[in-house]
Amino acid sequence: MREWRTDERLDVGDGHEICVRSFGNPEGIPAVFLHGGPGSGVSEAQLGIFDPETCHVVAFDQRGAGLSRPRGSRDANTTQHLIGDMELIREHFAIDRWMVIGGSWGATLALAYAQKHPDRVVGLVLRAVFLGTRAELDWAFGSGLATFHPALHADFLAVLPDAERDRPLDAYLARILDPDPAVHAPAARAWHDTERVLSVLAPRTTRLGLDALRRTAGPAPVSPYMEAHYFAHDCFLADTPLLEGAERLRGIPGVLVQGRYDLLCPPRTAHALAARWPEARVREVEAAGHILEHGAIREAVSEEIAAMVARLRGSAGA
Repeated sequence: MREWRTDERLDVGDGHEICVRSFGNPEGIPAVFLHGGPGSGVSEAQLGIFDPETCHVVAFDQRGAGLSRPRGSRDANTTQHLIGDMELIREHFAIDRWMVIGGSWGATLALAYAQKHPDRVVGLVLRAVFLGTRAELDWAFGSGLATFHPALHADFLAVLPDAERDRPLDAYLARILDPDPAVHAPAARAWHDTERVLSVLAPRTTRLGLDALRRTAGPAPVSPYMEAHYFAHDCFLADTPLLEGAERLRGIPGVLVQGRYDLLCPPRTAHALAARWPEARVREVEAAGHILEHGAIREAVSEEIAAMVARLRGSAGA
């Protein structure tokens, strides 16, 4: 078996160049990894969930994310653009069909791609299913936040003027997308820090430093701006909601890895999807939250990828 690795930039049009990495066994099962966010980018640690002896892995930083250029650009940056980029990447590597793996926003994009191109997908391994709906965001940053972290919810609201606190999600998205740094920077930092607390099972802190949010100089994290862009537009899925489109996944095997105490993407979403997708099953991980870095979640995802690879290799040999 020969292992190899490539790193390159692919011109996908609209002024965007995306960073694409590939590694593993060229004779292995092709797999594409989709990072979260939107806007976070791929890290080397994430790619450790794959066995390079059995997989031909392709991973890429989505438009405006990670090492792709121009960094942070939201122009010509929609779910449909990213689906098109995936097709360009698949053709670039001369892959006919592949596994699709992603978590959180990566699961959203994976589902959108699979529903658009079901003939190109041999299997899906998804973590922390997010369907890209306003209801999910309202729960995560509204009632869910208030239920599980009431003090943090109070801090989250306190960043906003009194007049904007009755519709905090709309206010945050508008502020993060405001061109004035004095408006968008504190909101972006508060969003990022709140999301981070919700993403881990045992956060180091459960409060926002309100004075520090306003005083901190320098650029804010990139991901809140891309998230606000997507979330303000219903993840560009309003015309093709993913739950209603689940019938297009029929015949594709899938596994939905779900942390029991995921406060951003709670179990009910994965179960609602599985109820409409007969070939999917939910694997629940106890005492776990949202992030892939959690040991039990990472182990479960890695095991399910290996099981999917074995299933596909068995089918090919049958």
